Amino acid sequence: MATIKGFSKLSKEAKIEWIVSNYMDNDADAIEFLKSYWHPDTAVQKLHDEFIENTITNFYLPFGVAPNFKIDGKMYCIPMAIEESSVVAAAAKSANFWLDRGGFHTTILDFEKIGHVHFIWEGSDPRNLQAFFDSIKEKLRTGTNHITRNMQMRGGGILDIELVNLTSLEPGYYQIKATFDTCDSMGANFINSVLEEFSKILRSEIEITDLLEGNERKVQVVMCILSNYTPNCVVRAEVRAPVEQMAEGEGMTGQQFAEKFCRAVRIAEIEPYRATTHNKGIMNGVDSVVIATGNDFRAVEACVHTYASRSGKYTSLTHAEIKNGEFRFWIDIPLSLGTVGGLTNLHPMVKFALKLLGNPDARELMKLAAVVGLAQNFSALRSLVTSGIQKGHMKMHLLNILNQLEATEEEKKAIIHHFKDHVVSYSAAVEVFCKIRGIEVPKVINTKK
Repeated sequence: MATIKGFSKLSKEAKIEWIVSNYMDNDADAIEFLKSYWHPDTAVQKLHDEFIENTITNFYLPFGVAPNFKIDGKMYCIPMAIEESSVVAAAAKSANFWLDRGGFHTTILDFEKIGHVHFIWEGSDPRNLQAFFDSIKEKLRTGTNHITRNMQMRGGGILDIELVNLTSLEPGYYQIKATFDTCDSMGANFINSVLEEFSKILRSEIEITDLLEGNERKVQVVMCILSNYTPNCVVRAEVRAPVEQMAEGEGMTGQQFAEKFCRAVRIAEIEPYRATTHNKGIMNGVDSVVIATGNDFRAVEACVHTYASRSGKYTSLTHAEIKNGEFRFWIDIPLSLGTVGGLTNLHPMVKFALKLLGNPDARELMKLAAVVGLAQNFSALRSLVTSGIQKGHMKMHLLNILNQLEATEEEKKAIIHHFKDHVVSYSAAVEVFCKIRGIEVPKVINTKK
């Protein structure tokens, strides 16, 4: 395959031409296809082009909403950006279920972000380094005032700074660990700027201190970086209802349903294979809100799964119990989100999403994302312990199958009507489609088109 130097300096059109020429067999249709996804407003397209390097077109995700979410007594219509067919429907179904049962309730358990200066110090007595650190701790604060001043004015800034000795794990390895309150911003750039200033102060002060001698004045800064693991930036979302209100239309009493539900959660707490799929379903909901509001879903995912493993074993993020005749279902989840900075001030759809939510601050957005994760999990478990997950999921997926088969609108109506009383599968959909068209059913049904 071809290689190229200076690709990033080419115009967007030139980039596309090179790609099509070298990787797409000069397919002229590919050029028109890519251009068909450009935004008709050139200003909006230019904005999108500058989000990342080497942009050639836009990649669309469906942007949906889940209405009727009652959260802490307030009604919300939640924006969700996701391609998976049943996620928005499941969230909306949960919202409706809990609407008449008191809604969802949330609590911010903590709001700390963390960053580290990772460095090597090969002195022999850690007590000497600790004494030196204690002597410069205040300088670390005052020496970064030019960076933290605005954040302090908004009520945030540096919360604490400490020296961490990890030489038992790696020779000479220490950290300056700092915790932050970044208010309504996610805070990555802010934290990293502070940490880099810390490293400058560390290196300059260690050269002139009287508390260390000779080789003890040498320090090697390895890196300065925030951590996406934020176990002290956690929100709780929960629902409660009398057990008798949990009755399902599957021949179960409220007590029977609640007991089966709690057992399903318990299995996810003790079995990592189940917990992985269980938590993935939670993140279907969380990620869709995170993406719609312009936040970093990769950071959220990394943090959440580390948090789920904090005991040394991967386990469920949600929990359930029956106590004194009441069913309770809740989630504790670390979510480091922002409503200012980054894409939140740039992406037009992000602006719309935040406006739809009433322009929440970071803490409120944490609550909303946690609630949608809990709602998603409730719908999934409710299906699993009653009718089974495939009944609802595959019916939502049916339209995708029919689009893949290029069914007409009339054919879609007929096939959807057929599956009101039949189990949906890809092969079954193909068979019904072929019957309606009057064509032979293929001997091998290929799911790729």
